[in-house]
Amino acid sequence: MTSSIRVEADRRRTFAIISHPDAGKTTLTEKLLLYSGAIAEAGSVRARAGRQRDVTSDWMDLERQRGISITSTVLQFPHDGLVFNLLDTPGHRDFSEDTYRVLSAVDAAVIVIDAARGIESQTLKLFQVAQTRGLPLITFVNKMDRPGLGPLALIDDIEARLGIQATPVTWPVGIGPEFEGVVDRRDDSLWRFERTPRGGKIGDENRASLGSVATSPVRGQAAQELGLLDAVEADHDQKRFLAGESTPVFFGSALWNFGVRLLLDAVAEIALAPQARTGIGGEPRHIDDGLAGFVFKIQANLDARHRDRIAFMRVCSGRFERGMTLINHRTGQGFSTKHAHQVFGRDRETVDVAYPGDVVGLVNANDLRIGDSLSVDGRAQFPPIPTFAPEHFRIARNLDTARYKQFRKGISQLDEEGVIQALNTFEGGEREPILAAVGELQFEVALHRLRNEFGADPQFDPAPYSVARRTDGQGRATLAGRRGVEIATRSDGTILALFTGQGWLDGIRRDHPELVLDPIVGI
Repeated sequence: MTSSIRVEADRRRTFAIISHPDAGKTTLTEKLLLYSGAIAEAGSVRARAGRQRDVTSDWMDLERQRGISITSTVLQFPHDGLVFNLLDTPGHRDFSEDTYRVLSAVDAAVIVIDAARGIESQTLKLFQVAQTRGLPLITFVNKMDRPGLGPLALIDDIEARLGIQATPVTWPVGIGPEFEGVVDRRDDSLWRFERTPRGGKIGDENRASLGSVATSPVRGQAAQELGLLDAVEADHDQKRFLAGESTPVFFGSALWNFGVRLLLDAVAEIALAPQARTGIGGEPRHIDDGLAGFVFKIQANLDARHRDRIAFMRVCSGRFERGMTLINHRTGQGFSTKHAHQVFGRDRETVDVAYPGDVVGLVNANDLRIGDSLSVDGRAQFPPIPTFAPEHFRIARNLDTARYKQFRKGISQLDEEGVIQALNTFEGGEREPILAAVGELQFEVALHRLRNEFGADPQFDPAPYSVARRTDGQGRATLAGRRGVEIATRSDGTILALFTGQGWLDGIRRDHPELVLDPIVGI
């Protein structure tokens, strides 16, 4: 079985797609599914009613209403004899925590850049997190069919802002209305593409040697730029790529399917297959060790008809078989995996077997939490997934006493998913929970889901806090009842001190330097 596990692991490509908002990440995800054959027609992020199907990865109603990605999505599909596990992520800063959790579960990432804007603030932050996790990065420069920066300027921007060598694998011929295709630098072939209505279908692709086609101003300019790249030897180096020292760059237009196939083939060719994962204590968990994995995402109500809860486990080692008993390292308790699913956006089906790199949805495993390490022997313990520093706070109130149960269940579930952090301030009695979030849009999502999924009647009122610090029992005892500070606890037992301003925190630190007031992990 050991050899079969390694063979299957080598067939896996588990990667995320990350970007600044509106760079075209979700559109690119949809086109990768189209070119792999996983879907017959690509949808649109902003589809018109009755005109075009919605995108596969944006399955939540609010995502389709707003035209933005709110939650990460798991998509598994075959391509060219391999198995791809693609995780589409939110681009908006307010949902960064979900994206960072996903980056803990992948082996590589595709970072999408808008050709008109270059490296943006969220692009830079996501790049830094990916580098910290040691993830190789493939860059896709999108929207070359629109007016934007020249390709040489984009390469300079990537290298200057990210501090990494950019090695173009493909190169654009033209930009904006003159964009007609890309040159594959590996064999000097010119790929030209036919546009199809709204880019929903794969059009004809014509491949020819760049030197064999008639010259034109844009082709001549591309040839000059390619000569410059050759002169500086800006070629892909697999070792430097895997070491995080360089990023292969591909150009195209996801909307019109330009360059998508070349990107998909590159993920298959150069992205890293699953490797041994290092646990706490530095011990590696090898691919062919017993089954082990960790929970990186929890999602309730994926299917409104079932109203269930799914914990997404990244398989790190061994062979998963449905029905096997896994032990949660945090609790020491075992549970059956009888209800295990493979997920494709909102759709899902029973999965009997999975291998390293795969993502398994464990249905109604209600005791699982984000970051839990699971294994057949109970010994595997992978590094924790951090919870990030909240910057915005609300007080959640229930407006209908008859629906209090739905209100409490919804708040608890959204906290377990990481949509918001639910903080309790009561001692011996219940009060309205304080909700904490990285960004304001998280509250909008929580309010929408409480009403539409859980049937609650909530109201979120402003809370006066702006700074949160981790403290301990001594801090709780000293700060309880003081002006300008509130003591609250997270669901994991962490004690937080919430301050109404930086001045109150500075004053407490001055008067009580002995207290623990540690910053929470930030973004």
